[in-house]
Amino acid sequence: MITLEEFKKKHSDKCRLIGLDLGSKRIGVSICDEKQLIATPLKTINRNSLDELINELKEIINDNNVKGMIIGNPLNMDGSSGRSSQSVRDTSQNIEKNINIPICLWDERLSTVGAFNLSSQLDINVSKREKKIDENAATFILQGAIDFLNN
Repeated sequence: MITLEEFKKKHSDKCRLIGLDLGSKRIGVSICDEKQLIATPLKTINRNSLDELINELKEIINDNNVKGMIIGNPLNMDGSSGRSSQSVRDTSQNIEKNINIPICLWDERLSTVGAFNLSSQLDINVSKREKKIDENAATFILQGAIDFLNN
């Protein structure tokens, strides 16, 4: 896995990226435009098997000409790695073995809370908010990463 700084140096041309929020039951997926300005929710994938996840990701990557992946890393509030962060690292390494695009981990602290709060400001009812929370969290993660890339 590479850092976002390394990704920025290697990819001076803008390209589409996807963002992932790796939950234990569901995986939120977001995508950005080629100019890397705006991240938007794409879909939620039910987490069944690694093979199914890899196949879904390959399809998304091929259909959308994606050149990089940002995966949310759920660090503890003090910045240390916990059990959830280690699980994300393990899954990310398995994805990296099977998918040939750069993968970066991005600090996702409070992304789910941020996505939920943002959707509440948009006056979306709670059941719809909860249904879309994973892909909205992935969007929150990806937007943070592309904002960093653009600075």
